Amino acid sequence: MSVNVVQTDLPDVLILEPKVFGDARGFFLESWNARVFREATGCDNAFVQDNHSRSRRHVLRGMHYQLVRPQGKLVRVVAGEVFDVAVDLRRSSPSFGRWTGVRLDASGHRQLWVPPGFGHGFLVLSETADLLYKTTEYWYPEHDRALAWNDPDLAIDWPLLGATPQLAAKDAVAPRLRDAQFYD
Repeated sequence: MSVNVVQTDLPDVLILEPKVFGDARGFFLESWNARVFREATGCDNAFVQDNHSRSRRHVLRGMHYQLVRPQGKLVRVVAGEVFDVAVDLRRSSPSFGRWTGVRLDASGHRQLWVPPGFGHGFLVLSETADLLYKTTEYWYPEHDRALAWNDPDLAIDWPLLGATPQLAAKDAVAPRLRDAQFYD
């Protein structure tokens, strides 16, 4: 796996661009290689769970995080397009409360590394979108938390273009950052 690493506005959140080999038959890419990931990111986390999410246009999932046993996520879109967002929830971090967003789509093959200690969410921009993401920790519902997607203190610039996002019940009532639990 050959990968190009692109920095985002948040130093620990990285875009990974794998080498894609294409010809008239289609393409091939190596989507995961532990050694290359470790060398490219400096992260030596073991992934323990793979998730697959399918959502329709204007579905906004997030901002989610796991307070105890925080999850790092390696996110990629295999169908459609999303606007993917990470928010730094580590109180001791110089970028605490800041966010970064990136468009991910199936044709670009880019992946987003969201380390433990960050909230994560996405908005579906295409008719439907399928996301695959690896996590560094198992999901524990009792530790699952959400942050208000529209918190004015975060001021995430979601590309809604006048649409109303479709939210899960927990996301519709999620607290603002100032009222949320976060990491030390």
